Amino acid sequence: MRCLVVADLHYSLPQFDWLLAAAPQFDAVIFAGDALDIGSPVDFRAQIMVVRKYLGLLSGLTKVMLCSGNHDLDERNAEGEKVSRWIGDVRDLGIACDGDSIAVGNTLFTVCPWWDGPLVKQKIDDQLRQAAAARLDRWIWVHHAPPVNSPTSWGGKRSFGDIELKQWIELYQPDIVISGHVHQSPFVTDGSWFDRLGKTWVFNAGHQYGRPPTHIVLDIEGTKAFWLSAAGEEVIDLQAPLQRPATPIAEAPDWLISLVTSSGQPGPTPAQQSTPAN
Repeated sequence: MRCLVVADLHYSLPQFDWLLAAAPQFDAVIFAGDALDIGSPVDFRAQIMVVRKYLGLLSGLTKVMLCSGNHDLDERNAEGEKVSRWIGDVRDLGIACDGDSIAVGNTLFTVCPWWDGPLVKQKIDDQLRQAAAARLDRWIWVHHAPPVNSPTSWGGKRSFGDIELKQWIELYQPDIVISGHVHQSPFVTDGSWFDRLGKTWVFNAGHQYGRPPTHIVLDIEGTKAFWLSAAGEEVIDLQAPLQRPATPIAEAPDWLISLVTSSGQPGPTPAQQSTPAN
């Protein structure tokens, strides 16, 4: 199984176009939150309509998993906590989204919502406990914020990670956690696009402007994770102990070369911008 991992597209339509072009090469697309951009001049309702159209097209090409991020919250629940109603609505497109756990072969994917208060946090706690009872050979989580005090959540001056996620990882030890949220982590000193907590690999592709987005390719059977960005291309061995730095990609497989050559010219990374954003 090969999974294409993205996050933080923030209503960049050229990046969504690239995602549509790349998706057929993969068994799954994992979108770790922030499809929308609350700072955009485009009306939020219009953004939702356009992104939903893209997601519908994507779901016709491959399996899609999508979790909410802090930019995706569009209403409050009865208790006053911010939630993403529109992401829950994409379930009718055949997309696994907030609160879902689905099996693909021998891998269980658990998709967690962005939490803004104790009630949604408790729902995640319940979701993970129930999914643990149905755990398969491999367990992958999708959770927008990376864990606290990890290079994947380092913003250059402090960690922007989730304390509770780190505790959940320590408790359940999933195989892989896919995150986003902290745009600059892979590009700043002491940051990274990958980390390992116990037996759990944690990934955050980061964010860059233009086409294509930064992205990670998980080659599950090949036990490799590839990171592709304007700052370079790297690979790690998922069966090896954690080692830094990652290895530059020297001999890419043909399917990955095809992805890279069809990507178009990448834009600048947040580290090359004056005001990076989360």
